[in-house]
Amino acid sequence: MLITLKDIKKILGGDLLFENLNFEIQPGEKIGLVGRNGSGKTTIFKLINQIETPDDGQVFIKKQANVGYLSQIPEGVAGTVHDYLKSGFSSLMTIQEKMKRLETDMQDENKMERAIEEYGKLQDEFMRLGGYEIESQIEKVAHGLHLEGLLFSPFQNLSGGEKTKAGLARILLEQPDVLLLDEPTNHLDLHAIEWLESYIQQYDGAVCIISHDRQFLDQTVEKIYDLDQGEINVYIGNFTSYVKEKEERLLAEFKAYQEQQKKIKKMKEAIKRLKIWANQANPPSEKLHKRARNMERALERMEKLDKPNLDPQKMGLSFDAEDRTGKDVIVAENVTKSYGDTPVLQGLELHLRYQERLAIVGRNGSGKSTFLKLIIGSEQPDGGEISLGAQVSIGYLPQEPLKHEDPDMQMIEYFREHVRVTEGQARQILARFMFFGYAVFQRIGMLSGGEQMRLKLAVFMHQNINLLILDEPTNHLDIDSQEVLEEAIENFNGTVLGVSHDRYFLNSCFTETAFLHEGVLHRYPRRYEEARLKWQDQLDAMKTKEEHVMKSKKPVSNISQSNKGNVHLEKEIEEKEQQLQKIEEEMEKADTTEELIELQQAKEKAEAELESYYDAWIAEKDE
Repeated sequence: MLITLKDIKKILGGDLLFENLNFEIQPGEKIGLVGRNGSGKTTIFKLINQIETPDDGQVFIKKQANVGYLSQIPEGVAGTVHDYLKSGFSSLMTIQEKMKRLETDMQDENKMERAIEEYGKLQDEFMRLGGYEIESQIEKVAHGLHLEGLLFSPFQNLSGGEKTKAGLARILLEQPDVLLLDEPTNHLDLHAIEWLESYIQQYDGAVCIISHDRQFLDQTVEKIYDLDQGEINVYIGNFTSYVKEKEERLLAEFKAYQEQQKKIKKMKEAIKRLKIWANQANPPSEKLHKRARNMERALERMEKLDKPNLDPQKMGLSFDAEDRTGKDVIVAENVTKSYGDTPVLQGLELHLRYQERLAIVGRNGSGKSTFLKLIIGSEQPDGGEISLGAQVSIGYLPQEPLKHEDPDMQMIEYFREHVRVTEGQARQILARFMFFGYAVFQRIGMLSGGEQMRLKLAVFMHQNINLLILDEPTNHLDIDSQEVLEEAIENFNGTVLGVSHDRYFLNSCFTETAFLHEGVLHRYPRRYEEARLKWQDQLDAMKTKEEHVMKSKKPVSNISQSNKGNVHLEKEIEEKEQQLQKIEEEMEKADTTEELIELQQAKEKAEAELESYYDAWIAEKDE
């Protein structure tokens, strides 16, 4: 056993989080720790790392076991990102320093023999621990998490999200016996998430993950610890199998509870009858009284089953667009945007129509959030035009929804400022969003990310919105709240434009996907899982074309008059590329399997012809 929490009791802010809680991590296990926001998941991680102490119970960690945990954004770090990542190899750095000192001792004849012997031992240890692979390991992890462009930037110049990614990278490089990851996907784009999944799958140590990303849990864990009302229930399998098994368990428990209640009712009725019969007998029957007492004792000794909660309380969210927009909702034409000398959007085009549900995905820094800000008018494009259709009313949910609000304002004040209701009505509405009693008087600055999201959604629900613009809305919501949001979007009769890295959410809520790449949108009338395969094919084709062009480039001095013969081939190539594009567009619209097969055959033929044109063009260039 690497880690054991035994009979833990923890009180936080006057509330009992758990009592007699037991938790363990064994070598090599891949565990997902799930539960509602505020249930105590992060507190368990802090107990393991001695950031928090239990009010009762014991925490055992195997001697010399290393635990990797990023408790907060790294601050006060000197040097570059590369320096920070390299500091994760502190034990190897110590060995390396000793080896350097021994190299000096080898110059001294009196110390040479002993120094060589000691150096050999240290070198073996250095090699065993991967000392000569430090740089390649740093490059591998930095590339996977998209930090390669920041390696030699001062650490203090990074954004909060970039610092968190760097902190995650450092922990991965340390390769501890136990990795504790608390919402590791929050600051990662889809490519980095998929890389992290692969890394965890191949990781030899134990991993315990707190995450609201359902697909990430499906890909990485083999056991689920469900923290529910202060107790941990264990399920073998990934997240999907856990959901199924939990439902089956709850139904079985409810059936057992109902059977026991029937038995208790019958026993109580039998006891009542025995007492009546005993008293009606003349003289009163002691034998019947004794039987009644025996049944009462049996009833008292019976271990009563708690009634399972088949319908846990969730926020009551729904959207209703009373006023519909025109057919055109958003039209963006040739939109450009740069920050300093860095271009972000370069001729972006978008035509979003009534009731369309479009997801925009792309790497971090590709301009997704920037484009949303241009649409709502909080920023202006450098060029091009963005216009909204008739009667469009926007509900915009940014990643930090209350960032620019007065932190001292009470929650109920904020709500009533945006929704004209009495205090009593406001409290009733906020209770539907899991804000009960005096919680509605909390100050905005004290709210968690999930609470801010729920408050903003409560406001949206009572405004006449017909265009939802969502920027990473699932980041701070627990899984129950995500499911409520997904259902509300599904039933919404307006238009939805969203940015997300949550693949489950993307596939559930959006029927179209657009990839933002090099400042331009590439749109597919498909859900994310299908669209990403099409997009990868397009990326591969773009890369192949670029390689062909690069191979064909030659210095100006080598270009002869004979190259004028290439004009005909270039025209053929251009026409064939246009033909291919047209075929692919028709394939997107194909309704039948037969039509799709015909188009696929036409595509393969056109691709073969295009390849032969490329070969001929390159051959002529080389002559």
